Amino acid sequence: MSIAQFQEFFDHCVGEWTTERTYHYLSHQEVERSHTEFVIHPLDNDAKAKVLEDNQRLSTNLELETLPGYRLAFQTVSEKGDEVSQALNILFVPQKLDFPIIEGDYLRDKAYEEAKPMVAHFRYDTETRELLMKTTYTRVVSVDSITLINPELRIRRIINYQRPLNHEPLNTVLLVGFGVEQKQS
Repeated sequence: MSIAQFQEFFDHCVGEWTTERTYHYLSHQEVERSHTEFVIHPLDNDAKAKVLEDNQRLSTNLELETLPGYRLAFQTVSEKGDEVSQALNILFVPQKLDFPIIEGDYLRDKAYEEAKPMVAHFRYDTETRELLMKTTYTRVVSVDSITLINPELRIRRIINYQRPLNHEPLNTVLLVGFGVEQKQS
């Protein structure tokens, strides 16, 4: 399976970025703005193996050097002055190529909503350069989209749904976030 276009997406993502976001909390009808600065660096093979181990996904047939893996560190300040900082390691394990779509597992050593290792699903469209990640947490299902417009501009969309019972469709939206992410020189 060739994932060159998928890898190119991440090659463009490496570096320092700033984001201006707007969050719409539908549960209590509030809108909040925030500013985030973040840095993305590639992981070495030892760190990739650790992410796999943390998520109980060790496999002898994976070629670590071909898997996109990154360290993401960010600091967010809301317009209210609330600050959140986090650093985590992420790894993408492609499993299915049905051109133009690449799908697989998205692993983290620490998740956003719950501070523990987390396996999620990703879908990447090579034509639109959109990375869609779906994570099922205890109380919410988060659907996060990053679209690479060009190597220095990304558009971000986050929708958090109330986690439905018994695998019912996602239909109760709790939060919607929109952001413009610009690479810093």
